[in-house]
Amino acid sequence: MHLPPHYRPQEVWAFHARDAQQLCESVTPNHLTKRLVWDGRPTRIEIQLKEDQAEISGPLEPARRLLGLTLDPAEFEQTFGSDQHLGPLIQARPGLRLAQTATPFEAITWAVMGQQVNLTFALQLRRTFIELADVRQDGLYYYPDAAAAAGLREQDLTERKFSGAKARTLIQLARLVASGELPLDPVDPELLLQVKGIGPWTVQYTLLRGYGHPDCSLHGDAAVKKALQQVFALPLDAKAAEQLLTRYQPHRSLTAAHCWASLSKQA
Repeated sequence: MHLPPHYRPQEVWAFHARDAQQLCESVTPNHLTKRLVWDGRPTRIEIQLKEDQAEISGPLEPARRLLGLTLDPAEFEQTFGSDQHLGPLIQARPGLRLAQTATPFEAITWAVMGQQVNLTFALQLRRTFIELADVRQDGLYYYPDAAAAAGLREQDLTERKFSGAKARTLIQLARLVASGELPLDPVDPELLLQVKGIGPWTVQYTLLRGYGHPDCSLHGDAAVKKALQQVFALPLDAKAAEQLLTRYQPHRSLTAAHCWASLSKQA
């Protein structure tokens, strides 16, 4: 696959390498291996970066998501590259792309696990989720699909540091998706909001990571709010951050990506 001109992999690769234990991923500077259940089968995706190309082994659709190719940043950068506040962030990381999960189901489960906890603890919960779903081949774990996760028990999760509420939300989500009651392709945000434990932040984060939606408002995200406070030199609550982000419509997803990236060296 030919990559777009000036393709920037750094932030995309960093997202996939966020867990140093790499239970379902293996990431080196120019190579990514992702293991997941795809179309009901344990599947391995291999991506090798070579100059302006990506050599891909495995299904193309999730590979494109993993490469961050769903959303082209060119229009966003042309529109806001000279913005007084956001411009310096864009100029510091030209070509920054929105990192995505391989599937929407991975995005929504990761969003639930990340609710109101720090990254270290969220990653611990993610490893537990993967281990308990127990999809393995040749001794290696694969990120589960909804059918595999639907068999999880609340007690098994809560014994491994999940809150009861978070465990119930994950199990209910998996069962609804597996049964077809909650379709994810396409997704209806209003249906997601009807699931107990799913709020606006979780829906917006899922649309961003799972679908590459261009205009997700992450005003409730602590890191986005922190970055905006630094960029604008203003104290901001979630409501003020939401109002401020409206100036970056319809490109609020990449705005959030630049906010996260601006904090990466501080985290």
